[in-house]
Amino acid sequence: MRLGGLEAGGTKMVCLIGGEDGRIERRESFPTLTPAETMPALVDFFKRQGIQALGIGSFGPVALDSADPLYGYITSTPKLSWRNFNLRGTLADALGVPVGFDTDVNAAALAEVRLGAARGLAHCVYYTVGTGIGGGVIVNGRLLHGLLHPEAGHVLLRAHPDDPTPDGFCPSHKGCLEGLAKGPAIEKRWGKPARELPANHPAWALEAHYLAQACVDTILLLSPQRIVLGGGVMHQLHLFSMIHKEILRLLNGYVQHAAILEHIETYIVPPGLGDNAGGIGALMLAQAALEGLAP
Repeated sequence: MRLGGLEAGGTKMVCLIGGEDGRIERRESFPTLTPAETMPALVDFFKRQGIQALGIGSFGPVALDSADPLYGYITSTPKLSWRNFNLRGTLADALGVPVGFDTDVNAAALAEVRLGAARGLAHCVYYTVGTGIGGGVIVNGRLLHGLLHPEAGHVLLRAHPDDPTPDGFCPSHKGCLEGLAKGPAIEKRWGKPARELPANHPAWALEAHYLAQACVDTILLLSPQRIVLGGGVMHQLHLFSMIHKEILRLLNGYVQHAAILEHIETYIVPPGLGDNAGGIGALMLAQAALEGLAP
């Protein structure tokens, strides 16, 4: 079985050929320019591969209700050239195969529950912390959509008292998680990209504070069995121990469970599939579309 997966990101489009078992046979990426510039390259790639189905994990916001006339569209994205663009429909029409569609972070959450760091668990939340911040949610083994889909990157936080830019850098909200903690926010605040900052830089205390707040809110609201933190910023592995300590401080013993009180290092974890989680999740969406099932 030959499946295609598209991890549609705001910076690049990652195209994969493989299987829902995590096998990746081929990968190619294209810069995310305008739809007119980007889509022909995606269509050409997948047409040459002879795929039987395609799965798309896309940046958002997106429309996920199949009864909605805008199903498969990227909607109110700040990337203006992609606003109200029919991503799923364009590829389905061009390729003539079943196409599964969800958010990029939901795709990553799906992959981590089935094959990665949350394998075998029924309740999991996956955050990606990179160019933007998003959250994917698995409840009772199924992806959570609800009214639209989780927009965990835009939950509102308390600013760190030492933050020189306490409003953050989100064009839509002051003091939201994405505006305060995404990779570009780190660079704007400190004048250097995250990867160039040493482990003892004050940037990391702020970052741990914001990500810990997000995790605490997630624990209290959704009570997941595991939280996975992925994305480029989380390549800074020293962040995890800082986040663990800050979560324990913020919870202040309120949640009495050994997973948090005694084993937090295995409760808040990096992705087991690394940077492949979103792409593998897209392949799983393709398999579900081929079988006519909800993932």
